[in-house]
Amino acid sequence: MLHEYRDIVSKLKTENAHFAKIFERHNELDKQITEVEEGREHMSDFELDKLKKEKLALKDEAYAMILAYKKEHNL
Repeated sequence: MLHEYRDIVSKLKTENAHFAKIFERHNELDKQITEVEEGREHMSDFELDKLKKEKLALKDEAYAMILAYKKEHNL
């Protein structure tokens, strides 16, 4: 997630527990969605769409935190 901000993500994961939680949940959802899309796990289209929306919301929240960090640290 947000590989172009790898350094900032690493810092935020260690400095901000909420960011670390968001990052971990995003990765869990990514794995679960991949399992479904590749046919190793099954769920309804509705449930899959719900997971994708949650994943996107987490990514948006993480991105906002990254931008705030950049602004705060003049990066």
